[in-house]
Amino acid sequence: MRVAAVDCGTNSVRLLVADVGDERLREVERRMEIVRLGQGVDETGRLAPDALERTFKAMRAYRELIDRHGATATRVVATSATRDAANRQEFVDGVREIFGVEPEVISGAEEAELSFTGATKGLLCLSPETEVPQGPLPPYLVVDIGGGSTEFVVGSEHAEAALSVDIGCVRLTERHLRGAGDPPSAPALEAVVADIEAALDRVEAEVPVRRAHTLVGLAGSVTTVAGIALDLPAYDPERIHHSRLSAEQVHQVTRRLLAMTHGERANVPVMHPGRVDVIGVGALILDRIVRRFAFSQVVVSEHDILDGIAWSLDAA
Repeated sequence: MRVAAVDCGTNSVRLLVADVGDERLREVERRMEIVRLGQGVDETGRLAPDALERTFKAMRAYRELIDRHGATATRVVATSATRDAANRQEFVDGVREIFGVEPEVISGAEEAELSFTGATKGLLCLSPETEVPQGPLPPYLVVDIGGGSTEFVVGSEHAEAALSVDIGCVRLTERHLRGAGDPPSAPALEAVVADIEAALDRVEAEVPVRRAHTLVGLAGSVTTVAGIALDLPAYDPERIHHSRLSAEQVHQVTRRLLAMTHGERANVPVMHPGRVDVIGVGALILDRIVRRFAFSQVVVSEHDILDGIAWSLDAA
């Protein structure tokens, strides 16, 4: 069955066209555009008109690809920015017009479940002959660091506990680092850390994170940190997928990013232009998670909620 999955987050809108069936997913097309849909949402509570238009423009291009590849089922999922927006009906109406299906503004718990499925389905299928000998050990803590929120999911074959908290790289950058200097000042970064730690207090109280043997990191902040740690000359998803970063590598890359100017970050070979101003906070969120829960390494996954959406269409 050929399906199309669309994930519209706070920072980016992404497309996966894939053939799914018999417990296999074969990627046909994967695209990502940074549209910054969540621009200003934390401050205004509304989706900005120009942010909506950037998002709809990317979606129109995706609709053309879906039609070209002949996908027979499409699911459009929207996450943190649209959950928070007072005018989210404008988004819903625009998406329905483009794709002909109702977008699902899912809860944080649903987002976490889809992320867990997308991230761990491949891990569960690994054999000793693969690039990850003997496979990472469950239970897993899957962490999806987005633009507006971060999802935490613990489970083995299925998600067993999940929580979404409002610490995302766009949200915290807009909240604390506007006008905070280049590179940002120590007091501004301390304010970011305070918000992260307060959210992690809640995570630790509500999710059994310390049961997990393996930390699996998802989304652009994590994969960008991995690309930097691996010293890649360009972004290479195949090299990044299922790579393992030590805690020390995470600490080093985070310190390096936070000490850089905007221009220096823009010149990092693996850096997507749309992540330049938020990657420092994204890395800092990952760093604080590793420190707080004493993980020795992170398994990095290029497969995430988008793959989970595709798998859900196979099960429908």
